[in-house]
Amino acid sequence: MDFNALLGLGQQPATLTFLQISLRGVIVFAATVVIVRCGDRRFLSQKTAFDAVLGFILASMLARAVNGTSAFFPTLGGGFVLVMLHRVLAYWSRRSHGFGYLIKGQSDILIRDGRLNEALAIRDRLSEHDILEDLRLHGNVREIADVELAVFERNGQISVVPKRAH
Repeated sequence: MDFNALLGLGQQPATLTFLQISLRGVIVFAATVVIVRCGDRRFLSQKTAFDAVLGFILASMLARAVNGTSAFFPTLGGGFVLVMLHRVLAYWSRRSHGFGYLIKGQSDILIRDGRLNEALAIRDRLSEHDILEDLRLHGNVREIADVELAVFERNGQISVVPKRAH
């Protein structure tokens, strides 16, 4: 049996067999491990929307290679190109604060010295209940007044520095 027939290359998606889909899945899995290893490790942790978008697009794209709705090898190649683009953009955003701001967004200081910045909370669409929840979860504090600094990070989480007991 030749390679094209084994993978069902050139066949309509509806005619692919269990074996063909399985072999495609194994190859895409192995290729994806290589592709992701070529990218930044931070992409896997999805630190920002910039990282999450790559994950969504890559998953959608490579699924097409498995189910046969896109050409197999060009789709794998396209996934590699997207990961390399992500790596290049991450490099540029590290080199240029302005470019990083454009690609990844910015952090906002929500609380400083126990005072909530209402304008930023409204702009970031965070209710006081949302903020208090994150203070409890991430800072082990109950009240806004107990916080030295709370930052709404670019990844959507709130980091918390509690006030020190005097």
